[in-house]
Amino acid sequence: MQIVQTILALALTLGILVTLHEYGHFWVARRCGVKVLRFSVGFGKPLYSWYDRHGTEFAVAAIPLGGYVKMLDEREAPVAPEERHLAFNTKSPGQRIAIAAAGPVANFAFAILAYWVLSVVGVTSVAPIVGQVQPGSVAERIGLVEGMEIEAVDGRRVSSWQDISMRLLERAGEQGDISFRVADGGASGTLQTALGGWRLSEDTPDPVGEFGIRPWRPEIPAVLEQIAAGERAEAAGLRTGDQVTAVDGEPVADWFELVDHIRDAPEQTLTLTVLRDGESLELAVRPAARTNEDGSVTGFVGAGVRPVDWPEEVLREVSYGPLAAIPNAIGETWNDTRLTLVAIGKMVTGLLSPSNLSGPITIARVAEASVSSGFEDFVRFLAYLSVSLGVLNLLPVPVLDGGHIVYYTIEAIRRKPLSEQAQAIGLRIGMALILTLMVFALYNDLMRL
Repeated sequence: MQIVQTILALALTLGILVTLHEYGHFWVARRCGVKVLRFSVGFGKPLYSWYDRHGTEFAVAAIPLGGYVKMLDEREAPVAPEERHLAFNTKSPGQRIAIAAAGPVANFAFAILAYWVLSVVGVTSVAPIVGQVQPGSVAERIGLVEGMEIEAVDGRRVSSWQDISMRLLERAGEQGDISFRVADGGASGTLQTALGGWRLSEDTPDPVGEFGIRPWRPEIPAVLEQIAAGERAEAAGLRTGDQVTAVDGEPVADWFELVDHIRDAPEQTLTLTVLRDGESLELAVRPAARTNEDGSVTGFVGAGVRPVDWPEEVLREVSYGPLAAIPNAIGETWNDTRLTLVAIGKMVTGLLSPSNLSGPITIARVAEASVSSGFEDFVRFLAYLSVSLGVLNLLPVPVLDGGHIVYYTIEAIRRKPLSEQAQAIGLRIGMALILTLMVFALYNDLMRL
């Protein structure tokens, strides 16, 4: 059932974004007088199709990993003389540039709309209050202490740990100073220190954690909520509502201590002291061994924790009026754009490992999680992925929209197109690069599984 939900979430996510992207191409092509032969969401054999009054076929295909708009073009098939003026290749370089750029522009426009909706509806986030600070870390060096609320990083306002993570990702690998504006006990101040080349790990980067900050969170008792069928917790006799108070006689303060005990004991028998209906029981459980992305082996029993409510004083409700939401939505879209460009730049320069590239499997898993989390998380995920899709398609790589824009720009300057040989060489290079990245991203996905 989980696999079906994940596949459906992937199809829904990519279906929305691909349709928007291709509709951008389609809409501008129609207005430039180009005849569109097919508008397909998905690749492969159409599962369902229909025609409009202009003769355009609209299709939904079997492989939901992309889509395309097929236009009348003399380079692909013979065109009747009376329809030559409708062919894509007969249009001016400016019109072809507009058609190529329309897809990414549609992605950015959707992100702005999505962030505008979230800004007007309002979002609730947990205030970024510092919990523990790791000794010897950059966080300790800058002077962060438990209880401080981070209000801005490098002069840019932050309202959640996600915002802070984004800001830190942008600064990874740099040597300059970083500043934090913090509030502590009603007073505000600015802290500053040199990064000194602070870097992220190669496998599973956690900017906040690697900076040396453990976010504050309320105490979460070790009360079990979900017991997975067929896993070691069920086999040991654990039930929903059980509160684990000790492991091998050692008291357990909260859920996180229990997790640490289990993770550190793969295939080792632990004696859990459990409080159930007012009675104390002892149950033996043997955590299963699970291999992580970095090759380490940790214990796993298949039990989840009962969620707790966050205190009202640490929750922040952020909302805007319809007009004020417009610049905020544009700003959020620009932040996502800059983050994507910075991440690409850091991968190229080696400051961020290419192992962080993700493919369809990771997108599917995150999509399923965001759908399950609710409207706000899903819309935010769609907006960020839409921006990423827009940025990547504008890269000057042959095959992508950005590569076509470069070709048409050169043609406009030279007043004649590049030779077919030059375009063919560029096409092969672009295809090789894209296929390599796709295979590498899929490999990363499989390793994460």
